[in-house]
Amino acid sequence: MTDDAVPSEAQVMAVMAQRILVVDDDPLMHWVTQRYLERAGFEMLSAKSGKEALDLANREQPELIILDVRMDEMDGLAVLRQLKESDATRNIPVIMVTVTSDHLTKLKSESAGAARFMTKPFQPAQLLAEIRSLVPEHKG
Repeated sequence: MTDDAVPSEAQVMAVMAQRILVVDDDPLMHWVTQRYLERAGFEMLSAKSGKEALDLANREQPELIILDVRMDEMDGLAVLRQLKESDATRNIPVIMVTVTSDHLTKLKSESAGAARFMTKPFQPAQLLAEIRSLVPEHKG
């Protein structure tokens, strides 16, 4: 085997699925989002609580996080603040999602470091467009 046959790191990274962490305690919304994004070619990571999300984000370093605002125990804004305070996760873009479209929640999300804010229910194509704007190297 010659050196020419060994793919470069850039070539390997280009074909690896990009990982997205979905954090939502609503089982139906979680399932629908995960299935849609898997079909779009993403590798999905899943968390149903804030603590689980923080552990996974630190360990797996996903390319993007989709984070529900309203969750039991630790809400999404608290999770977002911790993600942005950590050197390991501060640069991971986060899309905040919630069933409420109040302006105050959006402002709090943006000031805490959210890259985008979406109101549920949303069209899957809209979510995919937001993801592609934040993770542009994805070809799926």
